[in-house]
Amino acid sequence: MSVNQQAHTGPPYGQPQPGYQGYQQPAYGGQSLPGAPQSQYGAYNGPMPGYQQPVPPQGYFPSLGFPSKGSPVSLNSDTSSLAPNFIGSLRAPPTSGAPPPVSGASHPSGHVAYSQFEHGDVQNGIPASAAPVQRPPASQPFLPGSAPTPVSQISTFQQYGPPPASVQQLRNHMAGMTIGCTAASAPPPAGLGYGAPRPPAMPGPPLPGQTVAGPPSSQPNHVSSPPPPSTMAGLHPGPPMSGLHGPPPPNHPPQPGYQMQQNGSFGQMRGPQPNYGGAYPGAPNYGSPPGPPPPPKRLDPDSIPSPQLNELPPQQKPRHRIDPDAIPSPIQVIEDDRNNRGSEPFVTGVRGQVPPLVTTNFLVKDQGNASPRYIRCTSYNIPCTSDMAKQSQVPLAAVIKPLATLPPEETLPYLVDHGESGPVRCNRCKAYMCPFMQFIEGGRRFQCCFCSCVTEVPPHYFQHLDHTGKRVDFYDRPELSLGSYEFLATVDYCKNNKFPSPPAFIFMIDVSYNAVKSGLVRLICEELKSLLDYLPREGNMEESAIRVGFVTYNKVLHFYNVKSSLAQPQMMVVSDVADMFVPLLDGFLVNVNESRTVIASLLDQIPEMFADTRETETVFAPVIQAGLEALKAADCAGKLFIFHTSLPIAEAPGKLKNRDDRKLINTDKEKTLFQPQTSFYNNLAKDCVAQGCCVDLFLFPNQYLDVATLGVVPYQTGGSIYKYAYFQLETDQYRFLNDLRKDVQKEVGFDAVMRVRTSTGIRATDFFGAFYMSNTTDVEMAGLDCDKTITVEFKHDDKLSEDSGALLQCALLYTSCAGQRRLRIHNLSLNCCTQLADLYRNCETDTLINYLAKHAYRGVLSSPVKTVRDALINQCAQILACYRKNCASPSSAGQLILPECMKLLPVYLNCVLKSDVLQPGPEVTTDDRAYIRQLVTSMDVAETNVFFYPRLLPLTKADVDSDSLPAAIRNSEERLSKGDIYLLENGLNIFVWVGVNVQQSLIQNLFGVSSFSQISNALSTLPVLENPFSKKVRSIVDTLQGQRSRYMKLIIVKQEDKLEMLFKHFLVEDKSLSGGASYVDFLCHMHKEIRQLLS
Repeated sequence: MSVNQQAHTGPPYGQPQPGYQGYQQPAYGGQSLPGAPQSQYGAYNGPMPGYQQPVPPQGYFPSLGFPSKGSPVSLNSDTSSLAPNFIGSLRAPPTSGAPPPVSGASHPSGHVAYSQFEHGDVQNGIPASAAPVQRPPASQPFLPGSAPTPVSQISTFQQYGPPPASVQQLRNHMAGMTIGCTAASAPPPAGLGYGAPRPPAMPGPPLPGQTVAGPPSSQPNHVSSPPPPSTMAGLHPGPPMSGLHGPPPPNHPPQPGYQMQQNGSFGQMRGPQPNYGGAYPGAPNYGSPPGPPPPPKRLDPDSIPSPQLNELPPQQKPRHRIDPDAIPSPIQVIEDDRNNRGSEPFVTGVRGQVPPLVTTNFLVKDQGNASPRYIRCTSYNIPCTSDMAKQSQVPLAAVIKPLATLPPEETLPYLVDHGESGPVRCNRCKAYMCPFMQFIEGGRRFQCCFCSCVTEVPPHYFQHLDHTGKRVDFYDRPELSLGSYEFLATVDYCKNNKFPSPPAFIFMIDVSYNAVKSGLVRLICEELKSLLDYLPREGNMEESAIRVGFVTYNKVLHFYNVKSSLAQPQMMVVSDVADMFVPLLDGFLVNVNESRTVIASLLDQIPEMFADTRETETVFAPVIQAGLEALKAADCAGKLFIFHTSLPIAEAPGKLKNRDDRKLINTDKEKTLFQPQTSFYNNLAKDCVAQGCCVDLFLFPNQYLDVATLGVVPYQTGGSIYKYAYFQLETDQYRFLNDLRKDVQKEVGFDAVMRVRTSTGIRATDFFGAFYMSNTTDVEMAGLDCDKTITVEFKHDDKLSEDSGALLQCALLYTSCAGQRRLRIHNLSLNCCTQLADLYRNCETDTLINYLAKHAYRGVLSSPVKTVRDALINQCAQILACYRKNCASPSSAGQLILPECMKLLPVYLNCVLKSDVLQPGPEVTTDDRAYIRQLVTSMDVAETNVFFYPRLLPLTKADVDSDSLPAAIRNSEERLSKGDIYLLENGLNIFVWVGVNVQQSLIQNLFGVSSFSQISNALSTLPVLENPFSKKVRSIVDTLQGQRSRYMKLIIVKQEDKLEMLFKHFLVEDKSLSGGASYVDFLCHMHKEIRQLLS
C-alpha cells in the first residue's frame, strides 16, 4: 500500500477550500494566490507550451517496470506481522525531505515531482503537450517509521522520514503489530441480524430516558429525535483495544484464557471487552486519575503508538491492534496532493489527465477539455474492451455539474451567437461543434469525432486551414479551442417554436397552527420583504426579470392579487381543493419594483390575519397543483418555494397517512420506507416537468412527515429539500434564513434538458440525480441549479482504440433567469488502455465513492439493505482482487496490496456502509433516512467527500495570526485530547467538541463563560468576543460555511455529555454504535474477502 495521492475531486465549486495549517493555501475571493501564478484568461490564448519534464519521485526506479505495485501492508493472517520488505528496500535514505534536484526540471520547494508516461500521441483536436501529467505511477513504499510532523507543530511537510537503521530493527519494530487470530468456529449468538443490534458496550455515561415532549436541545441537520437511552452504565468510554480478527494461524491453537469470538461488524456481535484501553494518551479511562504516560514508541502524525505487548492486560496479549498509522490515512493523501498539485494551474489541454483532488485548491486553465469543476470521472483511462471492464469491475462514470459556480479568478463559459442558423452540428448524431471535430478538404467539411460522419461546413462558418490542418480562427472561437462554452439557442430549440417568457417565483406559505405558533410565518414574511431585492438577474441587468406571486394555505388555499394599481392586496380563497384552479390571472405574478408597496403591505398583513388560527390540518398536493396552474396560465417556467410543517392528512388529492414503522428495519419490507406511499406525486411531478415548474421544499416537522413521498416532486423536478426538525426560532432561524437566501439567489436554469453523447465504443446507460426521464437518453429538469449534479454511467457497446481515446459531450439546453434560451456544452477526452495497470493508475477514488454511494442509495428502493451492503463490499473486493491478481508483483497472500490511487477505497467505502441510510442507529428516523438518501443523490464529489469522511480540525492548534486552517486530523476518538477543542464538519453540521480538561482561559475566550460546566449546549452561533482566539475560530467557521451549499447547523458538544454519542457517530474510523466496523477491522475484512476471491 503506497503513499501517494489518489486523484480526488475539484474544490466545492467556486467556494473557498479547506486550507491546513502550515501549508500555504491559495486565497479565495479574487485575492492573489501566494505561490500560484496569476491566471490571465485572455481571448483564447491556445494550448500551453509543453510541460517541463518533472523528476521521478524518490523510490521509483524505471528499471522496475510496470505494473507498479504498492508496498504491501501485511494484514497477515499467517505470520501476522508486517512484511519485512514493507519499508521499501527500493528507496535509498533521502538526505532531506525534498526529492533531489534534476537538471532541466525546476520545482517549487516542498512539492513532489511527477513522473510521466506517454499514452497514445494521437489527439483529435487538441495538441498533446510534451507528456501528459500523471500521478506518480510507481507506488511509493509507505514508511511507518517516518514522521510527517506531529500535529502540534506548524512546519512545512517533511516528505520522507529516515528509515529504521536495519531491516532487523524494522522486523522487531513491526513484531508488535500482529493481528489477533481467533478460532473461526465460535457459535454465532442467536437471532442477531447483520449490523442491526448495537454492541452492548456503549461508551459514555448512561443517558436519561428518552422524552417525547418538546424538542431535543440540539440535533444535527437530519437527525430529528433525541438520542436513545443507554442500557449499559459504568463502562469507560474509548475504543476497545482488541485486535483484528482473522482466520486462525496454522499450527497455533487458540490462546488460553481468552474467549473465542468473531468480529462484531460482520454478522455477529462482539461481547463487551474485559478491559477497555484508554481513549486518550496517558489516560486509561475517564474516571480514574491518569497514570504515567507510556513511553513513546515513535513519532507519527497526530497519532498514538500501538500498545506494546507488556502494556496490555493478560486477556488481550494474544490479540494486537494494527497500528492505525500503518494503514493509509485520508489526511495524509489530501495533504500530499495539496503540496504536490496546489500551486500549479491545472491546464486541460492534455487528454486523460487526472485532476487534483477536490480537497486541493487549484486554478483551472481551459484548453480544450471541461474543467473538473464541471465533470469528474471515476477513471481517466478506460478499458478498450468490455471484457476488461467486467474483469476489473471499476464502474465507468462521470459526475457532471453543468452550471457549477467558478471561483472569481476563472472565466465563465463564453456565450457564442451564430445568429439565426444556430450552432453548427453533426448531421448524423447531432453532436455540437467542439475542439475534437476534424476539418477536411481545405476546411469545407468536417468529420464528427463522435460518429465519424462527414458534414458540410455552412458557408457562413467556413474558414481556411493552416499547415497543420487547424482552422486559422481556432483561437478566436470558443467552440474550437475550449472545453466549455455556451451557444445562444434559436427558436427551434424552444417549446412550441416560440421564445420563452422570463420565469416566475411563487412563495407558498403554510399558515396552519404549528407554523404560526412557532413564529415561522412572521419570520418568512419579514425576510421576503428584503430578499425580493436579490432575485437572480442576468449579468449587467438593472433588475431581475423574474416575477413573483404569493399563496398561503392550510386546508384551503388563499391567492393574493398584488397588482401595482391596488391600494391594498386582495385575497381570494379556493376551498375546492379537489379541483384546483387559479382564481385570478392579472395581478397574481408581478414585477417586484412595480408592486413593491402592495407586496410589503401583504407581507405585513399575513402574520396578523392568521395569528389566531386553530387550523392544524394541511393539504400538500393541491398547493403544487395551484403553482403549476399559475405558471401554465402565465405561459412561463418557474419555481415554487413551499414552506410546509406537517403530514398532509386533510381530505384532498395526495392525502397521506402515517406509515412510519421502525419494525421494518432489517426486513425485506424495509425498502417500502424509502418508496412513496402513492403514485399520485409521480404523476404530478411529470406534469410539473412538462411545464418547467420546479419545486423547492422547506420542511419544519415536529413528527413524521413522510419525506419519501413529499420529496418526490422536488426530487423529480430538479428542486431541493431543506429540513429543520423541531424548528425553534431562537436556535434555527439563522440557518433557515441563510439557506433561503442562498436558494433564492443561486444561479438556476429552467425547463432544462440534458443529453450526454459519447464517441463510438461506449454509451451512457444509467443516470443518477434529481431529474425526470421520459426516454432513455434525455435527462429532463424543470430547474437545475448551480449545486446539482447528474451522475452518468457508461458501458461498452464496441471496442475502443488506444489511439483515438474516448470522448464525452454533455449538452444542456435551458432557459436563463432572464428568459434567454441557451445551450451549455462541456467536452472531455479520455485515454483508453489495453493494460489493467493503466486503468488502476488513473482512477479517482472520490468520484468512485460518489458513484458507489448513489448506486447503493438507489438500490435500497428495490432491494433489502443487507443485499445492497453485501453487493458494495463484493464489488470493491473484486476491484482490489483484480488489481492484486493482474497488476501487483507476486507476494505472500498475507499481504494486502492496494493500488496507489485506490488506497483510500476501503476507508471511504466503510464510511458509506456505516451511513444512516445503509446502517441506521436507533436515533435515526425514517424521515432522516429518506432525506439523506435524496440529498446524496445530487451531491457533487466535494460534498460526498466531506459528508462520508468528515473534516476534524483541532481548534486549539490554530494559529491566530495566520489565515490558514489548522491541519486536519483523522476521524477517530483516540486522536482527541481532553485538553483541546475540536471542530468537525460534514457539510450539514458543525460540531464543536470541548474536552473536560480544556484551560479555563480558552473557555472564557471562546464561550464567554468561566468554566466548562457553564458552557451552554443551546448555542446556535458562537458568541462574538473581542479576542484573537474567538475571532480565529469564528473565521474558521465562516470559511467552512462559505464552502458548503447549505448552512451547517452548529452543535456544541461537551465531553461526557449526552450529545457526545451523536458526535462520536461521525468519528468514522471507529466502530459505530449501530454495528459498523472500525477502519482497521474493515480493512482486515476486505483483505479476507480479497483472499477468498483470489483462492
